[in-house]
Order: sequence, then structure tokens, then C-alpha cells
Amino acid sequence: MSYRLREFQLSILPKGCPALRVLHFSDLHLTPRRKREIADIRSFESLKPDLVIATGDFLGDENAIETVLTALEPILDLPGFFVFGSNDYSGPRFKNPFSYLRSDNGERRLGKHLETAKLNQGLTSRGWINLNESKVLSEVRGLLIEARGTDDAHLELDNYEKVAGQRNPSADLSIGVTHAPYKRVLEPMTNDGLDLVFAGHTHGGQIRYPWFGGTRSIVTNCDLPNAQSRGLSRIGDQTFLHVSAGLGQNIFAPFRVLCPREVSLVTLTSKS
Repeated sequence: MSYRLREFQLSILPKGCPALRVLHFSDLHLTPRRKREIADIRSFESLKPDLVIATGDFLGDENAIETVLTALEPILDLPGFFVFGSNDYSGPRFKNPFSYLRSDNGERRLGKHLETAKLNQGLTSRGWINLNESKVLSEVRGLLIEARGTDDAHLELDNYEKVAGQRNPSADLSIGVTHAPYKRVLEPMTNDGLDLVFAGHTHGGQIRYPWFGGTRSIVTNCDLPNAQSRGLSRIGDQTFLHVSAGLGQNIFAPFRVLCPREVSLVTLTSKS
């Protein structure tokens, strides 16, 4: 495989619950010409996840919907949750690639409107659950999972009030799913007592520099602190946050520095 597999383990399930293997990927930015990435995505099945979470930006251009569905086909029969990102609504437009080195200034340059409804139909027809402004209870491996999500905060399409409320006390696990991890989304999820939030969008900063035995991003393309631009961290005292650095990048900025393409396998186990 030509991507990095990041593996984490969290003991957050109630005592006695079976382990749950969660595959989290984000930011495919897929186009029909990216044959290596298509092969990588089709290989996800070999990781044997119990649950798949996709945090948006599936599409890299207007002709990629069938490509995405074909690439994901081996895992579409698994339980799955997803949300959309800005690139699932509008195609990419050229912009200065060095703009990735600047903090988000709120400016949005949107391209051609995409057939988002067709992508949604392709995913939901196989059983994946669209969490854009939705909250559901779903059973996976005997675990009762409460999942809620928001639409893309980068385009200001988010409205957390639609899914707000304290976590369901009957749920074994309560998760949030969002594309862009803005504080206005993360903070109420934490206040509502969620166990774990999944997000993407940052690309891990896309360009990173050496920092005390590891690397650190220059920007996050939102208001998330740089230290949380990828991997596992905490929001407040109780809620975990997992941010995927993504498998792809915008076609007009096709580079990564010290920030390899990645997917994550997060294994959730019971509390001791």
C-alpha cells in the first residue's frame, strides 16, 4: 500500500463490550486518473473493520462519482457513517497553491456545482448512513451506537442545533462526525457528552516541519489548533477527537511535505 496506516486504541466502551475496529478515512479528492489511490481504497477491506467512518471530500472533480463508488465497493456492505465536505458540493478551482500556507481568511472560491445527490444515493443505497445534520441509533457488533453529524462547517453549512442534546444514556458509544473541525462544532459536541468525534479537512496541515521528535503543521485551514491537525487528541476533559490527515489533496496543490497520505484504524475496547 502507498499510504500510512495509523493505528490507535481507546478504552472507552462499557465494561464487557466487544472490541470495535473503526476505519476512518477522509479527503480522498478522488479523480478517475488516480489509479494508485483507487487501488489503495479498494484495499481497505483487508483491514477488516467493523465500522467505516468517512469525513467528506470524496470528490476531486465532477466526473469522479462513479470512480468513488467503484473504489469503495469492497467495503460498502460494512456498516458506515459519512458526511460531506466542500469538495463534494463544488468542483475545484485554480488557486495559488501557496495559499495553503496562510491561515483561513474566510474566502471561498467554488467551482462547478457537483451532483452531490447522486453520490449520496450511491452510498446510502448500500446501507451507509448520511449524518449531515442527522442523529441516529445504530447497532454494530451488538453495540448500540449513537451517531450525530453536521454538514460542512467550512462552507458554513453546519447547524449543530439540529442534532444537539445530551448523549443517549442507553448508548454504549456516542460519536460525532464532521468534515471540518471548527470549534463551534466541537465544543457543543463535548458539552453534550460525546465520547469521540471524527473529522478531516485539515490534510494534517499538508506541509509540516520537524518539532520535538515529530512534526507540526503550519496551518489547519480552520480554527483548530495546529497541535490537533491530525491524529488523536482531547477536547476538554472527556471527549476524544480523531482528525484524519486524509488520503488525497486538491488537484491544484498536489504536494505533501512530512505529511504522508493516511487512513486510520481506531480500535475501541472496553474500560478496565
